[in-house]
Amino acid sequence: MGDRYALIGNPVAHSKSPAIHAAFARDTGQDIHYGLIEAPLDAFAAAVERFRAAGGKGLNVTLPFKHEAFRLCARLSDRARAAQAVNTLRFADSYGDNTDGVGLVRDLADNLGVPLQGRSVLLLGAGGAAQGVLGALLEAGVARLAIANRTPAKAQALAARHPGVSGGGYTELAGQAFDVVVNATSAGLANDSPPLPPGVLHRKAVAYDMVYGRDTPFLAQAREAGARACDGLGMLVEQAAESFFVWRGVRPATRALLERLRGA
Repeated sequence: MGDRYALIGNPVAHSKSPAIHAAFARDTGQDIHYGLIEAPLDAFAAAVERFRAAGGKGLNVTLPFKHEAFRLCARLSDRARAAQAVNTLRFADSYGDNTDGVGLVRDLADNLGVPLQGRSVLLLGAGGAAQGVLGALLEAGVARLAIANRTPAKAQALAARHPGVSGGGYTELAGQAFDVVVNATSAGLANDSPPLPPGVLHRKAVAYDMVYGRDTPFLAQAREAGARACDGLGMLVEQAAESFFVWRGVRPATRALLERLRGA
């Protein structure tokens, strides 16, 4: 068996990450084995340590443990520090990174043909997923970035960490329109959608839901408004490729794999 990596979270059984990393390993000639670990909600650190002590080389971290992973690291990338959340652990040097933001931006720009330079972007949600991509959106050169959340104070607090970013509640969006609307909430997993006022989604907008593998109410609402609706499968593949690079020093190609996954 090759070097061992895994995705840790709760739940994880639905994840496509093992298939994605197996494809990356084949394509790049890397000898790795990638599995799944469903950690108890109250025992994340212990589960990480067991995997490391058994010879594991690194982990991807998903909900609900990204903030806890941040606190385990002796070294952090700039993007992990900005997000205050970690989705990639490398045990050799106790290093933590966050590849979510670069995954989103690469999917939008490279796979979907949606450049962000000079665009207006609305980010829905103020939790770990939103925190993980905010910095990358700003680095991509957006002209305007707003955050909306069911609890306005959380959006305002997140926005305050980034000069020029605004934050508030959903009702405050009335009368506003954006080029790109990114749903970083988990509402789709509960068959729900953020309560956007009419007009926020429109026929010239791109509506992007980080949830993948299901037609969420947010995407249905976007299509009804005439917007271009995109799910988060490409982000999943692109952030995985960046994690693979952090671990192995090799960046795998993603386009063919993404096409195969969408075909399946």
